[in-house]
Amino acid sequence: MGPLSGIRIIEFEAIGPAPYCGMLLADLGADVILIEQAETGLQGDPAKDLTRRGKRSIVLDLKDRDDLAVARELCRGADVLIEGRRPGAMERLGLGPDDLMPDNPGLIYGRVTGWGQAGPLASAAGHDINYIALSGILGAIGEKDRPPVPPLNLVGDYGGGSLFLAFGILAAIIERQHSGRGQVIDAAITDGAASLSTIFYALMAQGRWQAERGHNLLDGSAPYYRCYETRDGKYISVGAIEPRFYRVLLEKLGLDPADFEPQNDQARWPAYIKRFEEVFKSRTRMEWCELLEGTDACFAPVLDFEEAPFHPHNASRQAHIAQNGITAPAPAPRFSRAIGKADGGLPMKDQHRAEILAEIGPDRR
Repeated sequence: MGPLSGIRIIEFEAIGPAPYCGMLLADLGADVILIEQAETGLQGDPAKDLTRRGKRSIVLDLKDRDDLAVARELCRGADVLIEGRRPGAMERLGLGPDDLMPDNPGLIYGRVTGWGQAGPLASAAGHDINYIALSGILGAIGEKDRPPVPPLNLVGDYGGGSLFLAFGILAAIIERQHSGRGQVIDAAITDGAASLSTIFYALMAQGRWQAERGHNLLDGSAPYYRCYETRDGKYISVGAIEPRFYRVLLEKLGLDPADFEPQNDQARWPAYIKRFEEVFKSRTRMEWCELLEGTDACFAPVLDFEEAPFHPHNASRQAHIAQNGITAPAPAPRFSRAIGKADGGLPMKDQHRAEILAEIGPDRR
């Protein structure tokens, strides 16, 4: 029984942040009913779409009057609704907040979009790269004098979108315990991504961050906070920011600390980096793991998605699970008592039609 056991969520099929948010809440024990279309899933092959984990599926044609009535009935008995369509799309279907909340005043209506429900760009198309570009994050990632590098679609879609929507939903559930009322959550990826960058605004205010890439502590410019290639063409990461950890790193590398001080003299960083590159290329990634893993040198090998599940630390924590013959990240975070649905399966399209219709009345069978 997960911590969200007893919470019913209606999720309308979408791509990106909405389905991942639904998966997170299903992992925590919520009953997530996925209303989807009959054609191929927006997220690809449903049998391999891991964001379906732990959900129940029903196919409804929302342009059909009877199916629309079923959708409205499901929303009438729900705690939460999740949708990730362009602003106005749900209203045109007759499924907007003003359509549903009079019949269910406690409904928490969660909306996630790139630009938000209002603003000059609200109705424009876009994707993760555009949202984090506008938020200032993309411009901070990458090498000096080269184009910015998109950090996959993790920072925008899932960090700024899914996680902030889930955060808002959980906060609204707590607030409803006092007010008895639901509310609409406008989770814009641009807003969430901007919030994630709060620490950098603090560093700028302190004079410790420059807008130009290639001059900052955490953007790969510092010799002690970056990745290096090893003799076998693989990579390792070091993050020895604190002076005491920096000293451990230098000691393990067999380097004279006097040659690498002051640690934060940016004029000397290029020379430090060049020497570190030479040293790290002298051994294989595995050899560096044997020397540095588990020490205070702040070290980890750079693994790919296929390697990560088999690293001893990840394996010991069972950080990944086998699901439908596919390796996938396990639910997170962990709870000491209320255990989530770690074994939630991937539903086939319309798999739960009969039981879902039965739950809203015998005339819907």
